[in-house]
Amino acid sequence: MSESGRNAGSIRQKATFSQACRINPVPGQCQDAPYLLSRIMNRQQLLDAYFLDARAKLIDIAAFLDRLDHAEGNADFRADAFAKALARLQGTGDDRARQVLLTLSDPTTEPIPAATTKAACGAWPGKS
Repeated sequence: MSESGRNAGSIRQKATFSQACRINPVPGQCQDAPYLLSRIMNRQQLLDAYFLDARAKLIDIAAFLDRLDHAEGNADFRADAFAKALARLQGTGDDRARQVLLTLSDPTTEPIPAATTKAACGAWPGKS
């Protein structure tokens, strides 16, 4: 695809987000709510717009899992959480992204007294 073709697709995609927000505004979510696109794009248009990006991400995940399988040592809670999140992708319904996020998130509501690490780890270890 030519550079101008790529730019045109990007411009169309931005216009589509803008249209989605005008059709059904969701406070605080218009800029990052791709699910709104399904209201104005059909399946073919969604596949045309997002398939290659999703394909690349899927291949990245497969490569990560291959490296994890071949690495020595024990895995920790993150590998378990990742496997559970992947299983959520096989589910049905229109809230897979939410289910994956919840699978990786800390469900507790009480703040901890002090941080035990300097950075986020991306998954909840299952204890508070």
